[in-house]
Amino acid sequence: MSANERATRALREILLHPGNDACADCGAPDPSWGSCSLGVFICLACSGIHRNIPDVSKVKSLSLSHWEDHEVQFMAQNGNDLMKSKYEAAVPVYYYKPTHKDCQVLREQWIRAKYERKEFSEPGKNFTYEEGTRDGMLMKRGRDNGQFLSRRFVLSEREGTLKYFTKYDAKEPKAVIKVDTMNATFQPEKIGNPNGLQITYLKDYSTRNMFVYHDSGKEIVDWLNSIRAVQLHYLKVAFPGATDAELLPRLTRNFLKEGYMEKTGPRQTEGFKKRWFTLDHRRLMYFKDPLDAFAKGEVFLGNKDHGYNAYPGLPASAHCNGAWQHGITIETPDRCFLFTCETESDQQDWLKHFTDVMSATMSPQEYTMEALFKHRP
Repeated sequence: MSANERATRALREILLHPGNDACADCGAPDPSWGSCSLGVFICLACSGIHRNIPDVSKVKSLSLSHWEDHEVQFMAQNGNDLMKSKYEAAVPVYYYKPTHKDCQVLREQWIRAKYERKEFSEPGKNFTYEEGTRDGMLMKRGRDNGQFLSRRFVLSEREGTLKYFTKYDAKEPKAVIKVDTMNATFQPEKIGNPNGLQITYLKDYSTRNMFVYHDSGKEIVDWLNSIRAVQLHYLKVAFPGATDAELLPRLTRNFLKEGYMEKTGPRQTEGFKKRWFTLDHRRLMYFKDPLDAFAKGEVFLGNKDHGYNAYPGLPASAHCNGAWQHGITIETPDRCFLFTCETESDQQDWLKHFTDVMSATMSPQEYTMEALFKHRP
């Protein structure tokens, strides 16, 4: 057996150690790369990020690269669990730890924060996200003209708000966003920028979208984690008896699903029109364009025991004159909503998300939201 074959066999055995079966950075299954300088097993996507910090991490393919005996031994002595206990010793509870499903900028800044900046290696360290205020310029998309222009944003823990100003020295903010109604999620493809962040908040009981970016990946990810830190502080004050585990799901969240469907109006005799849909837990919103500031409409998805249901197909009375034939009917206590999808797989995916949401127990806050939906003007 050659030295290379021996190394490959040894690495396969080390992969069987607890914790080594998933990428140390994003959790993707079956990592096929390793950092022989950090002692962690990582996936192909994360290995590309490690390659950009060569002073910190030296990566090799587990099957295609040549491994020295001392490198194999180093991997055996360390491994993912031990290195996580070192490099993730003091990750703040609110810090967003990306998964393999998250975008490049989130994963890159997580990896750089861990290994390059060693942000989480020492307990008791002061974090930039916890300074109570954040003040800076972000490029914001204009609501009407679609142009991105530099705007000043100010996040305040004391006030529990995010404000933005059209001019740096403006006295009055253009908008004041309460952190308890705010969400922030990365949308690089939709926004057309690798650092694109979508901020949503409630305005007059309707969801308002705002699209921003910063040229610096670190800066925009720092904004996300600062928002999460302020949100957690707000929630701890509002719900003093709640645990971190109970509060974390109420911080920023990714949308459950987005994409195009066609829909018809309440009389179900109008033509089906193509709309962009966003499912944000129990709120199904639809837009004429993915980058619209306001939804054309919203549907609240309550619990199935309270008159909410979703099933494939359309009622026999519905006249489906659209291009898409894979129907979905959503029943609410007030009315039925009819949609069509382009493909059967898309229909099945939307239906799975709808039924999952409708099967979940509703929180007191969601009952309040349901009541607001019913009494909206």
